[in-house]
Amino acid sequence: MNITKSNIRMLSRIGSCGTYGQAVMKLPDLDDNMVACTADLCFYSGLDRFKKKYPNRLYNVGIAEQNLIGIAAGLAKEGYNPFVSTYASFASTRALDQVRTNMGYMKLPIKLFGLTSGFSVGILGATHMSIEDIAIMRAIPNITIVSPADALEIYKLTLALANYDKPVYIRLTGGMGMPIVYDEDYNFKIGKSNILKEGEDIVIVASGTIVHTCIQVAEELKNIGISAMVVNMHTIKPLDVELLERVMDYKLMITVEEHSKIGGLGSSIAEYIVEKKYKPLLLKIGIDDNFYQAASYNYLIEESGLTKEKIYNKIIKFIGDCKIKLDIN
Repeated sequence: MNITKSNIRMLSRIGSCGTYGQAVMKLPDLDDNMVACTADLCFYSGLDRFKKKYPNRLYNVGIAEQNLIGIAAGLAKEGYNPFVSTYASFASTRALDQVRTNMGYMKLPIKLFGLTSGFSVGILGATHMSIEDIAIMRAIPNITIVSPADALEIYKLTLALANYDKPVYIRLTGGMGMPIVYDEDYNFKIGKSNILKEGEDIVIVASGTIVHTCIQVAEELKNIGISAMVVNMHTIKPLDVELLERVMDYKLMITVEEHSKIGGLGSSIAEYIVEKKYKPLLLKIGIDDNFYQAASYNYLIEESGLTKEKIYNKIIKFIGDCKIKLDIN
């Protein structure tokens, strides 16, 4: 697919799952050994077209997420390149033993797509909300974790994984009508973050669809004289330490994520700062240690304090409470 503004808007409209389905259609041209696996989510994974064109490359195991990982592991052992999709909540909890053994311990190059992570299917209740998946996957050795910022990044990441020979967990946030972060083609590389906005005073580091909100927050901060750098840290494990080294002289770093404040991107960066004995103040913005009742996506984003206004207010309050002196013009 040519990366044009029109195609970027199209991917945004069909959302994270639809974009994955579009990208998967290109994978057989890149890798003769590529196969797709899913747990009764063929339609939801955007795999209907793939099933019709490549019926011998699709394995639908039914509602059996543990078996899904086991079958993908067997295919990987036989030299296939399995792209696996199921709900993020099931991928990171129900199939955890299989993920730990086959992807972590055995290092089999399974590409596990956690669909509808965060609050995107919050209307189905706490069982389908996935707010702890990064924390779980981070603790397992040998698994790369990527959380793309928008539909174009999902597309580019999926294609990049065709030649990636390590186990990967891909965290897909957002639904249909995803906000656009990248409105033109750009250089994507697993493990290499992107600076979306330069700034001199503070650094905002985010992943997933909340990145778009952080860009808006940075614009609001600019209106009161605070210059904020915005970083899309799409690869959470391993972190882009080269970027982190560059920004350690800033007075304040803020991490924002549609994930629990425990064990996610913010925790990962906090661990790095402590181990290196750096001294930037760190504000972690994310989901409180709590289960939420079934509700719409927008309602849950509001309740969890992840709207543009609430993120902005948290940053301003933190700056005031900590008496951080910024050179504001």
